[in-house]
Amino acid sequence: MTVGRSAASTNLPSDVTGAKVPATLPVSLPVPKRRGWARIALVLIVVGTAAGGGAYYWWKQSRDQLPPGIVSSNGRIEADEIDIDTKFAGRLVELRADEGDMVTAGQVVARMDTKDLEASLKRAEAHVLQAQRAVDEARATQEQQQTQVALAKQQLDRTSYLLQRGNATQELYDQRRQQLDGAIAALSAATARVAQTEHALNAAQHEVELLNVNIADNTLVAPRDGRVQYRIANIGEVLPAGGKVLTMIDISSVYMDIYVPTLDAGRARIGTDARIVLDAYPNIVIPAKVSFVATQSQFTPKTVETATERERLMFRVRVRIDPALLRAHAAAVRSGLPGVAYLRLDPDVAWPARLQRTFGS
Repeated sequence: MTVGRSAASTNLPSDVTGAKVPATLPVSLPVPKRRGWARIALVLIVVGTAAGGGAYYWWKQSRDQLPPGIVSSNGRIEADEIDIDTKFAGRLVELRADEGDMVTAGQVVARMDTKDLEASLKRAEAHVLQAQRAVDEARATQEQQQTQVALAKQQLDRTSYLLQRGNATQELYDQRRQQLDGAIAALSAATARVAQTEHALNAAQHEVELLNVNIADNTLVAPRDGRVQYRIANIGEVLPAGGKVLTMIDISSVYMDIYVPTLDAGRARIGTDARIVLDAYPNIVIPAKVSFVATQSQFTPKTVETATERERLMFRVRVRIDPALLRAHAAAVRSGLPGVAYLRLDPDVAWPARLQRTFGS
């Protein structure tokens, strides 16, 4: 006979359903929370970055802080662009410069086909020779008529003398008089012929000069010292009159246009001392001068009725770099680089230390 054990006498507790469960339940050991350490590290990195950024911002603000009388504005370095165009329609036969090349004033950069002009020049030169021969012939005829006039005058004088002495008739005297008048008329015609042929010769010579000028104009030269910015045409292309071949920048005319508010623009003058610092070369200070102050504001509000609105008006100011400095460092001249221009509106205010030592000084 089997005697059953009661739930109370057993070592295993029972749940409300009567099912027996183990006296001791398995317990999982606690796992270190690594995510907490990662969060702490992330917070420390963020705090450190913010502190560094704040320190840099404070350093930057203190460094960029300008004394009263000196203002700054952003801008971009620009240079005057010069288009090298054709004067006449024609075919491009030679290119002697390409993009990025430095050229000097008077340097040949391209040539156009001039075979038709050269043929016209030869014809004009032949006309000059022909006109010269006509002039020579007319002058010879004029000299001949001058001798005829002199002879007719001498004959008339002798006949007049004989007529007074009764040794010549009046009829002979009249004949001599008519011969002199005819010789004088022929001389006048010969003189007119000389003038006519000389005018024809001058016209032929001017035609030769014009063709030489046109041929020379088909040789394209750089008008200023500078750098070729774009090559627009290729060899063999037929271009119209005024067709662009190259575009160059004038390295002696480099400037930065900036915009300043009304109060600062009113104090700016032509010749005001300025400084330019480019983003690409933050440690180089370029000396400059104000060369232009706009007489009209830019991006003006439609209605300007209050003082606050007037203070928001922005005026364009051009700051130009010294051409002598540009020519001395022509290879380093670039256009399109952004930067900051500083204006010293008060000449009694000293430049900050970082802006005192300028490039080239």
